[in-house]
Amino acid sequence: MKANEKIDAREIRRKLGLNQQQFWSKLGVTQSGGSRYESGRNMPRPVQYLLRLVHVEQIDINKIKKEDWEVIEYLKSHKPELFKELKKEARASRKG
Repeated sequence: MKANEKIDAREIRRKLGLNQQQFWSKLGVTQSGGSRYESGRNMPRPVQYLLRLVHVEQIDINKIKKEDWEVIEYLKSHKPELFKELKKEARASRKG
């Protein structure tokens, strides 16, 4: 996500067909807090990142473990070709 990129949480929530409670609770944000963000209050960067991961990228953050992240970072930095190959295979397996 770019530093100056603005997230329209309300638009994302509406496209997903979720009410504020359903949408914001997945991020650990109260409905009233989410309502304030949707009304224009500054959204903290960590909340923006969580929103993107959970509602845009559709990642179940409850399944992510530190060890998984460490493996990803290791592959990216030490074995980039293997990382690219595994990423390609993973995408292909999701499609069918």
